[in-house]
Amino acid sequence: MSYDPPRPAGRLLLTPVDKEAPDRTRRLRLLGLGERPEPALDAFARRLAERTGAPYAMVNFIGENRQFFAGLRIPAARPATDTDEAKPEVGRYMERDYGFCPHVVVRRKALVLEDVRDYPRFAGNPVVDEFGIRSYLGAPLIDSTGMVLGTVCVEDTEPRSWGKSGLETIKSSAAELVARLERGEADGLPL
Repeated sequence: MSYDPPRPAGRLLLTPVDKEAPDRTRRLRLLGLGERPEPALDAFARRLAERTGAPYAMVNFIGENRQFFAGLRIPAARPATDTDEAKPEVGRYMERDYGFCPHVVVRRKALVLEDVRDYPRFAGNPVVDEFGIRSYLGAPLIDSTGMVLGTVCVEDTEPRSWGKSGLETIKSSAAELVARLERGEADGLPL
């Protein structure tokens, strides 16, 4: 499968074409994933955030029209001050045109962005301005059929060097998680 780079549309860079989305949606339904938050996946995301030192971590299943964070770790909310700009809160759903995970799914390989503003392809992504995300590290969840179900990822609001250890951590976490999901071991996921 080839990777079609996103097409520019003004400042917004569109998500690459994902020809596997209908098949992925069926596979996720078969596995019982991508429809509801999973406490075990939240625990997995929390552990991944701790291992990488990132404030955000997600287990993201990507359907035809949207992304669903079945596992989510976000920083604890802090009280707003008069000088803070209002930022939207990260929820469980996100449009496919937002974020970096749809690119990981279509590319079928890990993506490391130490400072998203250094990459014109990604600098115009809405999460950069709306959520203040400045660095990203994600890996695909590829099951035994070869289907990319989604991603595991971590994000930071500061540029950061993820390094070789960060890349190895995200890739090994993705492989371990998909193996457990296929075995139906979602209840005992925290690693």
